[in-house]
Amino acid sequence: MRRPLRFCHLSIFYPPYSFGGDAMYLYRLANALARRGHDVDVIHCADSYHVLEPSTPTARFPNHPNVTVHTLRSGWGMLSPLLTQQTGGTWLKTKKIREVFLGKRFDVIHYHNISLLGPRVLTLAPDYSGFIKLYTTHEHWLVCPMHVLWKNNERLCDVPDCLRCTLAFRRPPQWWRFTNLLERCAASVDQFVSPSLFTAQMINQRGFVPAHAIQHLPYFVPEAEHTGAPSAASPHPRPYFLFVGRLEVIKGLQNLFPVFRSYPHADLLIAGAGNYEFALREQARGLGNVKFLGSLQQDQLRAYYRHAIALLVPSICYEVFGIIILESYLQRTPVIVHDLGGLKEVVEESQGGFAYRTSQELLAAMERLRTDPALRADMGERGYRTYHERWDEDAHLRIYFQILDETARRKLGRVPWETPGRASLAWPPQPAAV
Repeated sequence: MRRPLRFCHLSIFYPPYSFGGDAMYLYRLANALARRGHDVDVIHCADSYHVLEPSTPTARFPNHPNVTVHTLRSGWGMLSPLLTQQTGGTWLKTKKIREVFLGKRFDVIHYHNISLLGPRVLTLAPDYSGFIKLYTTHEHWLVCPMHVLWKNNERLCDVPDCLRCTLAFRRPPQWWRFTNLLERCAASVDQFVSPSLFTAQMINQRGFVPAHAIQHLPYFVPEAEHTGAPSAASPHPRPYFLFVGRLEVIKGLQNLFPVFRSYPHADLLIAGAGNYEFALREQARGLGNVKFLGSLQQDQLRAYYRHAIALLVPSICYEVFGIIILESYLQRTPVIVHDLGGLKEVVEESQGGFAYRTSQELLAAMERLRTDPALRADMGERGYRTYHERWDEDAHLRIYFQILDETARRKLGRVPWETPGRASLAWPPQPAAV
């Protein structure tokens, strides 16, 4: 039987002090663990959030009573993350992190987005033994100072040129990256995990090869967040394809406009906001079949997902996973993704849509789903079925705990949170090997 575990998660972002999918994943994971009786502490950095957003967030993200959130504030404002960004040291955040480590006897210390905590945070440890350390590669920060392998802020990175690229992004160079600091600090991590096989392979190819192979741990979406009374009526009067995401260059939305310029059969609905929104609206000027919806809450998005012909994911960067694909599958809606990064993995595993490389392939996929309702329904059903097999909360935690157990056996010689002879009763039940 598995006793309740004590987890400490570290990341610069945690809702509501957050922007993207890595923080939402951590929020979901922390509360999923807490609902199962585990004790969860989360350390995040408000100073890092305020580097990008000066105002205080107003959104509410309630946590389970078993989740304790520690918000780092140095009093030095953005100077604290700047110091970390330049040197790789934890500096003004070290004392608070150590206090949390010593406050409980943690079983698992799990790192997420640590870019402004610095690689040295990986070496911080409590004064007791019997714990394991994990690191999730939510992005490509281990091999890319800009996280996204987007070279000079204009194209995919083929050959690294990090100093010039950093300056093109108007960021200060990270001088510690020209040393072996990251490799030395990463040696303190017992197991790296990645949401996609693609990202694990890309990190290896770019020169970061940890002592133990990176394990595959796909993201998940709790079904409870995306279920409700089905809407019989479509929220839009015409057939439509749907885009959901941040409005940034790397999301590739601009590449859909030429397709829809000569496509009278359906509209393109765009849900999201971002720093490229004004330019996108200008590019779409005069296109009567392109509609901007702004930012929508999940209860609003459900109806748009459900009644869309398909979700379009045209990203032109190396996406790690694509949580919106799972959200679409939950409404039994197929997807059409750009064949780049980790997106194709999800589609191939589920057979819940198409992957395209050219605008002609995109248009052909759109027409197949628009003109063949039976194919659309079949692909949507495949996506929904595979979601429950691979990407719901229980499926995710089965793999997660398998990785924890295997890591503990390798490091500690045993699984300290299991009662001897009762492993078969552990929760969650053990899955087949990944």
